[in-house]
Amino acid sequence: MQVTAGKIVVLGTGGTIAGRAASAADNVGYRAGEVAVDELLRGLPVPPGTRLHAEQVAQIDSKDMDFAVWATLAGRCAHWLAQDDVAGIVVTHGTDTMEETAYFLHCVLGPAKPVVLTGAMRPATSAAPDGPQNLADAIAVAADPQARGTCVVFAGTVHGAPDVQKVHSYRIDAFSSGDAGPLAYVEEGRLRVLRAWPGADSRAVPTLPRPAGWPRVEIVMNHAGAGRAIVDALVRDGVAGLVVAGTGNGTVNHALEAGLLEAQQHGVAVRRASRCAQGRVLPSPADRLPAAVGLSPVKARIALMLELMP
Repeated sequence: MQVTAGKIVVLGTGGTIAGRAASAADNVGYRAGEVAVDELLRGLPVPPGTRLHAEQVAQIDSKDMDFAVWATLAGRCAHWLAQDDVAGIVVTHGTDTMEETAYFLHCVLGPAKPVVLTGAMRPATSAAPDGPQNLADAIAVAADPQARGTCVVFAGTVHGAPDVQKVHSYRIDAFSSGDAGPLAYVEEGRLRVLRAWPGADSRAVPTLPRPAGWPRVEIVMNHAGAGRAIVDALVRDGVAGLVVAGTGNGTVNHALEAGLLEAQQHGVAVRRASRCAQGRVLPSPADRLPAAVGLSPVKARIALMLELMP
């Protein structure tokens, strides 16, 4: 289907796509979040009739993403989504925590219009940057009437927010939807849809408490010889929730499990996910620790944090 005209709002948060290095040959020794979002848009091809509006929300390396930026970004998304002349939103973002921000926005916005996250694995100063094509593709998706909800567009592939994961540390095709598969592909500026966009039961942005009051949820990992010392320390430190990245189908070493069960008895909310890149934890009636069904550890943390919010 041909895209239609509309206003696309591009919200910049920094990341590698906005990075600069001293040499065009350097794709790793750069500083993220150096190039303004309006500069990233200069000269980009856009669908006919599409108007762009750029806004700088943050300018950070996404490894440093925090609750305050999330709250601000969600607020700006909610503002622009409510405007009748806005067809969709694009968010430029660093790749390290892109999947977390995408899932957070999926949960708190549940938008009917598209909210499309994209970024780059190479800085803007690279001899062969991947950011411009990713950004052009993201704009094309945001302008397409077939698109809706929150997604990630990267290397010509559209990933749903609940499924997307960064699976490679430096390859330009760094994201995957695992065994769920992608939502669509972007082919010469057009969207080829493969499956339905996932819906979301959202918590309205205005009802979110101030970021300083968000519940503290931490992640611990199961591994050979895993003990309970970290769990005990986190409980003493006042953690509100814990997600365990279990092995296989969410399995947990007996010593670590004992600590988690005791934490649960003392009122700490516990969820069990898997450290496996694909698949999901399948619960059974005998489970003593609830499963985070269908969610990776980092997304289970977000879901539990929102669940614990007043």
